[in-house]
Amino acid sequence: MSTSQGEPTPADDTNASGDTTASDTTASDTTASDTTASDDTAQSTPASTADTVRAWFIGRLPGDWFTEVPAIQVDREEITVIGTLAAPDPAGTSDAERAAAAEGRIRRFREESRSRRIEIAREAEHKFRRKISWGVTCAGTEELFTTLSVPVMTRLRQPERQVLDTLVKAGVARSRSDALAWCVRLTGENADAWLARLRSALKHVEEVRDQGPGRA
Repeated sequence: MSTSQGEPTPADDTNASGDTTASDTTASDTTASDTTASDDTAQSTPASTADTVRAWFIGRLPGDWFTEVPAIQVDREEITVIGTLAAPDPAGTSDAERAAAAEGRIRRFREESRSRRIEIAREAEHKFRRKISWGVTCAGTEELFTTLSVPVMTRLRQPERQVLDTLVKAGVARSRSDALAWCVRLTGENADAWLARLRSALKHVEEVRDQGPGRA
C-alpha cells in the first residue's frame, strides 16, 4: 500500500498550510521538551459527536463516489474521509500495471471531484468547526490528498529527552520534535489492536456517562 500527501489545505485544496509536518515546522525542539502542554486537559472527541459526523458525511457524500461506506476518522481538530474507489477493469497482469491503473483512477477522481469536495468541506467545517481532509484507496493503493499538521506540546524529563537525542544522533530523526513524532508513529504501527480496544472501551465509558442521571 502506498500513501502520498499532495493537496495542501484540507478545506479547499488550493491554499497552502497542510503539507508541512508538525515535527519541524509547527513545533520546535523546545516545544517537545520544555513547553507546558496546551491540550493536557482537553478531552477527546465524544463518541456521540463522532457518530454525528459520520452520519452527516454518509448522507452528504454522493452515492456514486465510493464502492462502500467511507472510513471517517474524527478528532478535536480534523475530520478525515477515506473512500474506496472501484478497481480498474482490467487492471493489467503485472503488479506495476495494476498500480499504474489504480494511480490513474485516483488521479481522475481527485480532479473530477475537486469542486464538490471543496463545497462539502466548507459545509462540514462550518458545521463541525474542524478541518476536512480527503483520501481514497483503490486496488490496494491509498492516497491522502490533504492532511492537517497540529503541534502537540509536552514536558519531558531527562531520560525521555535522552531517547529523543539518541534518535537524532543516530540519524533516525532530524530534531527532538521529529523524533517525538517518529515515536508516536512507531507506537501506532505496532499497537493497532491495543489502541482499537482502548478506543472501544472509551466509547463505552462515554455512552454510559451519557446515560447517567441528569442527562435525559
